[in-house]
Amino acid sequence: MKLWIPFLLVSLTGFRPARTPGLSAPDPRLFTGGKDIIKMMHARYAGKWYHNFTFDQTTQFYRNDSLKGEQTWYEALIFPDKFRIDFGAPDSGNAVIYKGDSAYNFRKGKLRSVRKDENDLTFLLGGMYFFTFDQSLQKLKTLGYDLDKFHEDSWKGRPVFVVGAAKGDLTVNQLWIDKENLYLMRMLKFEKDRKEEAIFDDQKQFGGGWSETKCNFYFNDKLVQVEVYHNCKVDVPLDERLFDPGFFGQEH
Repeated sequence: MKLWIPFLLVSLTGFRPARTPGLSAPDPRLFTGGKDIIKMMHARYAGKWYHNFTFDQTTQFYRNDSLKGEQTWYEALIFPDKFRIDFGAPDSGNAVIYKGDSAYNFRKGKLRSVRKDENDLTFLLGGMYFFTFDQSLQKLKTLGYDLDKFHEDSWKGRPVFVVGAAKGDLTVNQLWIDKENLYLMRMLKFEKDRKEEAIFDDQKQFGGGWSETKCNFYFNDKLVQVEVYHNCKVDVPLDERLFDPGFFGQEH
């Protein structure tokens, strides 16, 4: 779920989560902007999405289209704003914890750095359903998506809604949403002279929501990372101390 490149990380902002009463889904024939698609997503999944998710991940690293290495990561999250990755063996002491709007980086059991990070992927891949609809709209605007724009398209043989871009425009931030199941299939993001693209494949239904089980990440159209999930579980007992930097190394 997480592209790991130093200083290019993303983590959640400090929006306060709030439950939203059920929204009535808009009629797609009456859509006037991307916000109508987000409203339809929110109406379907808010209050129904699973609360936590754990999985093992095979992570492959690429450079110049060649595989350069592979590692197993162990990941756990509690929506909307707690996410932990252990790199390699869980007892190696190498990990990152995202909590609120901060990322805590550990190496060999020692806290090496803390910085503010925005984990937009955790938000886009389920966290948004733990905020109110209005908070979700504001967050998406903050992330640089133009919610006045949308179009219909297709991706890998499936019809999609595209939020944030006019048809044929691949030069702005945009989200490609499966039209039937309303999960994220593709993300394009632009920062300065860098294009980031994430492809979310092999979607599986868990509880009241969905999750990709394979991700491909590209920088400037070059493949940099491939992730495959294994042993996926939702709504399992999780000790909150897993996500508390002060307890690092005491619970896992």
